[in-house]
Amino acid sequence: MISKTFAAFENAVWPVVLADGDGVIRAANGAACTAFGDRLAAGRATLERLWSADGTDDGLAFLVELCGGGSHTASLRFHCGAEVRTFTVTGLAGEENGIHLRLLQLFPEPERPAAPPPRSDTAEQSAAQKQKLDCALQLTRNVALDFNNALTSILGHTSLLLSQVPAGNAWRGSLLEIEKSAEKAAEIAHDLAVFSRQEKDQRTQQAGNLNQLLRRSVELFKTPALSQMGWKLRLDSRLYTAKFDEAKLQQAFVKILENASQAVAKDGHIMVLTSNKDVTEPTQIGSVNLPPGSYVTVEIWDNGCGIPAEILPRIIEPFFTTKHGHRGLGLAWAYGIISNHGGHLGVTSELGKGTSVVVYLPAQAKIITEVLLQENELRGTQTILMVDDEDLLLTMGQMILSAYDYRVLTANNGRKALEILADNANKIDLVITDLVMPNMSGRELIEQIRQVAPEMRTICSSGYVRANANEEEEDAYLQKPFTSHDLLSKVKQALA
Repeated sequence: MISKTFAAFENAVWPVVLADGDGVIRAANGAACTAFGDRLAAGRATLERLWSADGTDDGLAFLVELCGGGSHTASLRFHCGAEVRTFTVTGLAGEENGIHLRLLQLFPEPERPAAPPPRSDTAEQSAAQKQKLDCALQLTRNVALDFNNALTSILGHTSLLLSQVPAGNAWRGSLLEIEKSAEKAAEIAHDLAVFSRQEKDQRTQQAGNLNQLLRRSVELFKTPALSQMGWKLRLDSRLYTAKFDEAKLQQAFVKILENASQAVAKDGHIMVLTSNKDVTEPTQIGSVNLPPGSYVTVEIWDNGCGIPAEILPRIIEPFFTTKHGHRGLGLAWAYGIISNHGGHLGVTSELGKGTSVVVYLPAQAKIITEVLLQENELRGTQTILMVDDEDLLLTMGQMILSAYDYRVLTANNGRKALEILADNANKIDLVITDLVMPNMSGRELIEQIRQVAPEMRTICSSGYVRANANEEEEDAYLQKPFTSHDLLSKVKQALA
């Protein structure tokens, strides 16, 4: 099934191809078929068949960068019939049903022969095409926003149920699968939002403690199929503060953990360790060169089959793998994400004895104490006003907060929210508002609240990707989609 994102470009005048995580081209529009001809038509067409011999290294480097997430642009050389031509390539990486997608827009550079003088109606045609493209991008933005709202409801209700279901309950496995599927769908929604902006990924990297993210990543692998496998976590309780995009970095660790779980026997062992590292001068550790600075190190070790020494230097190349019948991105995906965080990845391995993957992320020598709130610590008795134009999100928020003893009032627009505030003077302790609402935005609502109640505590929420924010804004922001624990923790933090 061809993705909706690709379908929008089937009739584009520039070549567009869609490839999966193995580099196999799954779809190509008419312009691509014309440009690349037999190389697309002959059997199992791959991206590697399209690159020229002298452009392979640049093509692989571009894919590694693309693995880090978001959209990227590069000039690459391709076979076009009997000639080799240079194109400006814009790529978008995403996930759909577990398949890594490559959406490549290929625009010829000005080296082509000069076009004949334009007809008098060319400007009108160009304006019409631009208007159509703007409409398509706006539609994509709206779809991504609506998708995020629906996913927020799914994740909120699912995580609430998980918090109430005992560990041995027969339904817990299904609930975890729903939660994982919703998180994957959230990544698709994000990629659609990035694509609709036609610009480089602007996701905010927030300062935090990596331990909780690693616990969550390991939890994904504790399935019945891997029940005999031994997992050990040795996490430094005083870990340095690192800035990271939580969703993207979790993808990287999941890729590494997947490799480890596939390399060990059913009763094998995997260990995850975190620690701090301070480097005062340029230091080489294995294949990694660390500049001076502070780092958080994450080591994922397994006692599996190991990697032959002659293969080890190639393991982060896109489409290279030792698995028969599979040419996925594997560590290249993780390497791209970690590189985009300014980090480094090193791998050591001994055949028959296991493999160690170490990630170094730039950090501040500042410790954010990891607070693991228990269920009873998430409860409260304060009054919260929740404002959102989506009724399903108001229902979800009210159910979660009420289940933890909060008193909840709801409003589906800014005007109604102000009326409720006026009727409940000095009774409301916190306002949670969506930022994007018709007639009165969340920012406008907060400005009006500040005029009548300067000390009112507020939390903003949105499905849009934010630009860089300061520390105070990060503390009062809740990114959609979120889980019940995310909501309750943010509320506790705001009311503290």
